[in-house]
Amino acid sequence: MAHIQIGVTAPMPILHLVLVAIVQGITEFLPISSSGHLILLPNLAGLEDQGLVIDVAVHVGTLGAVILYFRHDVTRAIDGLLHLGDPTHPNARLALGLIVATIPVVLAGLLLKLSGYDESLRSIAVVGWATLIFGIVLYWADQRGTQDKTATDWSLSHAFIMGLWQVIALIPGTSRSGITITGARQLGYERGDAARLAMLMSIPTILASGTLIGVEVAATMDASAAKDSAIAALFAFAAALASLHFMMRLLQSVSFTPYVIYRVALGIVLLAIAYA
Repeated sequence: MAHIQIGVTAPMPILHLVLVAIVQGITEFLPISSSGHLILLPNLAGLEDQGLVIDVAVHVGTLGAVILYFRHDVTRAIDGLLHLGDPTHPNARLALGLIVATIPVVLAGLLLKLSGYDESLRSIAVVGWATLIFGIVLYWADQRGTQDKTATDWSLSHAFIMGLWQVIALIPGTSRSGITITGARQLGYERGDAARLAMLMSIPTILASGTLIGVEVAATMDASAAKDSAIAALFAFAAALASLHFMMRLLQSVSFTPYVIYRVALGIVLLAIAYA
């Protein structure tokens, strides 16, 4: 998630709220990095940083969107939690896989936050390099990877490997969805199911990070911040739902190359700005 201010003491302009929410909603699940865009927004658009309260709100909105879109899989995973004692139960395997895939990024995120190095990574140069490099890595994995596996082939070992890929997303600009899709494609998962697994992995990850930062901002919430948060969450929800629908439909006919082209172009522009 993005950073800086812990609370918001005055109402934010509605256009600013909508802009932040739409950027978050569109980029959270497309493989182009939501955190990178949210960090860049105040730097490049000359806007005041939105603060942690709004960051939490827009992540709540996108969380609601992915849960709604993949509601059948979410229902299966919840049911699987009740059958964890039966490793042969298909829903239990899904639930356990999501747990295993989430552990690496939660542990790495806590270590990074406690060390204080998370703030040092938030620069236009870092975002630019991560956007460019991991865009190329996505292209490599997408073009090289086979498509002989589906979501039903997801094993605990593959869940752990994808979880390790997800750790890299702690670098702003990497894209959590992009790097987990990269891991899935490298393992040979079909494009649509690679995206589906990446989206399902986002649910516990967003819950974990949102809870961690939500504790920080809870004490600073007031009526104004609550109203701003509700507006931001609503617009982020709508934008994320539309973005998910667009990407999953598009993957039926094209590869991830359009996203790679965008990432490479954006990365070059960002690096030009950073080193100007």
